[in-house]
Amino acid sequence: MATDVSRSSTAVAAARSDPAYQAFLLLRTVFTVAPILFGLDKFANLLVRWPGYLAPWIDGIVPGTAQQAMYAVGAIEIVAGIAVALAPRFGAWLVAAWLAGIIVNLLTFPGFFDIALRDFGLFVGAVALARLATRYAPGWHTS
Repeated sequence: MATDVSRSSTAVAAARSDPAYQAFLLLRTVFTVAPILFGLDKFANLLVRWPGYLAPWIDGIVPGTAQQAMYAVGAIEIVAGIAVALAPRFGAWLVAAWLAGIIVNLLTFPGFFDIALRDFGLFVGAVALARLATRYAPGWHTS
């Protein structure tokens, strides 16, 4: 029994010192916290006036106002952040897909190409998290 505990704590220490595991934890933390905070801000517009980032053609096809669309966007972002926290192997792909949609939105009207490029970097980070999660969180649960 003591040997099992000793091996277990040695394995945990080894994992914590692994740079790939550290990258996994960093990405998991960021892709949990950021979507939740940005999602909450869609309801308050403290950081920016979010409806201004919605492509006019999308605003024309979604029901309601642009701000109401941002409420839905905020709810989805909060769910995505929670999904990363609870099931990073799934949640990271959800965030990546969501970022891909945001990139398409931003590329379809002028003035936001720089933000689309930034979001492409975030997309790559979310894909990296999904790939790391196959090793460090292989199930549909936290590890």
